[in-house]
Amino acid sequence: MEVYASDVDGVGGRLRDRDEGFRVVEREAFATEPVDAPTGDYPYLVCRVTLHGWDTNDYARRLSDAMGISRERVSWAGTKDKHAVTTQLFSVQGVSPGDLPDVDGADLEVVGRAGRDIYFGDLAGNEFQIRVSDVDAPENAAGVTDALREWGDLADGDAAAAEDGDGDVAVAVPNFFGQQRFGSQRPVTHEVGLAIARDDWKGAVLAYVANPNEAEREGTREAREIAGTEDWQAALDAYPRRLRYERTMLHTLVERDASEPADYRAALEALPSNLQALFVHAAQSYVFNRVLSERLRRGIPFHRPVAGDVVCFADADAPNDLPVPDPDRAQRVSDRRVDTIARHCERGRAFVTAPLVGTDTDLADGEPGEIERAVLDDLDLEPGDFDLPGEFESTGTRRAVQVTTPIDVERVDDADGTDREDDANALEFSFALPSGSYATTVLREYCKVDPLQLT
Repeated sequence: MEVYASDVDGVGGRLRDRDEGFRVVEREAFATEPVDAPTGDYPYLVCRVTLHGWDTNDYARRLSDAMGISRERVSWAGTKDKHAVTTQLFSVQGVSPGDLPDVDGADLEVVGRAGRDIYFGDLAGNEFQIRVSDVDAPENAAGVTDALREWGDLADGDAAAAEDGDGDVAVAVPNFFGQQRFGSQRPVTHEVGLAIARDDWKGAVLAYVANPNEAEREGTREAREIAGTEDWQAALDAYPRRLRYERTMLHTLVERDASEPADYRAALEALPSNLQALFVHAAQSYVFNRVLSERLRRGIPFHRPVAGDVVCFADADAPNDLPVPDPDRAQRVSDRRVDTIARHCERGRAFVTAPLVGTDTDLADGEPGEIERAVLDDLDLEPGDFDLPGEFESTGTRRAVQVTTPIDVERVDDADGTDREDDANALEFSFALPSGSYATTVLREYCKVDPLQLT
């Protein structure tokens, strides 16, 4: 994320001064049967869980450990941040309601049963209520809103609706992947994925277990420095027990006396399957963000196509207020069709897209295609590099380059009665985004601060 869509000064501030200041509720899109449905046909128990200060992966591990089952039997639709209050669905295979443990910081409600586990496509979107504290210039928020509306070429009708008492005005932002995709405090997830795509398994391992970051604790930095010497036993002895994923990889390296690429690949494959896939997804996301940044630099529109763009028509199964593109309904835009497709985009029937590069990716033509190829060349990648083993393989897809949402921005008046000093310099943002879009990419435009202040 190297460029802003708006050139108006931001409000400043920071996120997550407390977990309650970042609330996320999933917009669910998963049907269930009653809890007493036959377990033979419906072996998955579905629960709605509100987590206070839990990372989704950590909670899934705590849940599975408490029940004595494999972590792979716990599934969810979207990974949420630790420093937040989040409400989301989980499915657990082969258990009964009475098997579910009480976990501190987790309020669990059994919803029903299902014939399959929950996965990413079962999430329609998320609703956010986010407090930005220590704001420097709250008066700048209105100017940012106006600039984002102009950038997205949004109709005046939305402003009129707000004046009539609706309270929300639609804004558009580049659909960047947020900092969390790459690591909130230590952004290396994409580096692991890029190394995997280049068939550099040892480099991928070192990117994850070595590669110290100044934001980390001193003991962790020292352990990573030892790992960089490739003395795996010494690194394992030095590593804090709380960093269990790194320790899992180091255990594998020690057991195999790592010397071959297969040993390093085995260390990565010792991690949960969703984390293995996340490495490659982060690499794809990094390429996507680079493409969007260059499109912004060149002043190419996001809300309407130019010749050579690949446009996807809207997914008919998505909610009307959270539209997303259907990658299976893609069309390459020719000079002759630009104006026609632009009208579909203006009406929310189609989306300009960029690739999440994989083996099946067809790159765009024209100037958009030039940008995509230049980014891949700079990273020494090509679509065929994602023909990978196991969970690392990816056929790729396409993603909208712009996301639009009605947003409400209000000065905080200490409505929660906490009487905190920073409430006097806080703004509260309320909006919803479709699955896969990041709240921090919206707030990035409003705050214009160091990305780490938005994690």
